Amino acid sequence: MTKIVSSLGMKKDFIIELKKKLETPQKVVILPHKNPDGDALGSTLALMHFLIKNNHQADVVSPNEYPAFLNWLPGQEKVLKYNRSPKDVRNKIESATLIFTLDFNSLSRVGDLEPLIQKSKAEKIMIDHHESPNDYAVLMYSDVSMSSTCEMVYNVIESLDSKAFNSEIANCLYTGIMTDTGSFRYPATTPATHKAIAHLIKTGASSTEIHQKIYDSSSFSRLKLLGITLSNLKQIQNLPIVFMTLTQGELNSCDYKKGDTEGFVNYGLSLENIVFSCIMIENESEGIIKMSFRSQGEFSVNNFARFYFNGGGHHNAAGGMSTDSIEATIIRFEKAVQEVADNF
Repeated sequence: MTKIVSSLGMKKDFIIELKKKLETPQKVVILPHKNPDGDALGSTLALMHFLIKNNHQADVVSPNEYPAFLNWLPGQEKVLKYNRSPKDVRNKIESATLIFTLDFNSLSRVGDLEPLIQKSKAEKIMIDHHESPNDYAVLMYSDVSMSSTCEMVYNVIESLDSKAFNSEIANCLYTGIMTDTGSFRYPATTPATHKAIAHLIKTGASSTEIHQKIYDSSSFSRLKLLGITLSNLKQIQNLPIVFMTLTQGELNSCDYKKGDTEGFVNYGLSLENIVFSCIMIENESEGIIKMSFRSQGEFSVNNFARFYFNGGGHHNAAGGMSTDSIEATIIRFEKAVQEVADNF
């Protein structure tokens, strides 16, 4: 029977059940979503370190690569990537007794790994903070009020063994909380978040160094790409909405690498009186336009993404996609925001 628990019931229900499953050594596979970000990779690596420390065999298996600015995270060199080592990944999943899925709540988010996870006889455990979770796990810690999956993993580790924190775990968790809270400025950042951060610094997180590695390590070509993105910025007439575009040609001209556009969408919200920002990025190889949405205040980009662009996420941060051309996608976007104009 699947259990769905929130922060209120987590320590009582989720932790009790999780402790039972970890009483004996397990073969654990830990999964982030496709194109892992700081929260996904940080939470999976932190959990890996914790489980290995407690005598379990634990491996992080990623559907594909992650941005280069995360390549310093402790333990990332051990991550198995399905697109590069499919046989090794299949062997790990087939022999697993437990599978943790972190920072996503629908198996479609792991791409080509989905059928392997569905077929696996291992028990699935979900830890995630996104809305509308699917019902595939035997044990779920799902709480949309949390700042990040890393803060949730912090809660889990603190409840299971408060003395387990070390610099490896602390640096991984700090990274995910920092990136998913926009350096602690988003509304989901609570006193409990800051308390967790203080504890992580005390137990070994290098806060200044982490910030430098994430935000102050841009390549020359990435800054050029940001300049192109901002030059493409447009505002919807008479609405507090802006959007940016990047074509495949523009990406190629700046030697685009995975993660180079991370955070670009947020620049739109730095404009006075703008409450909704969108970026549309062309991906010719996949035949899609990848879309990211950010908002401030009451407008739900999660609902907008789900209804108009086959996506979803959080109230103020979501993603979507379009299989139309970038020109047609702009027209669809402009039409969609006119339909919801009364919300602004």
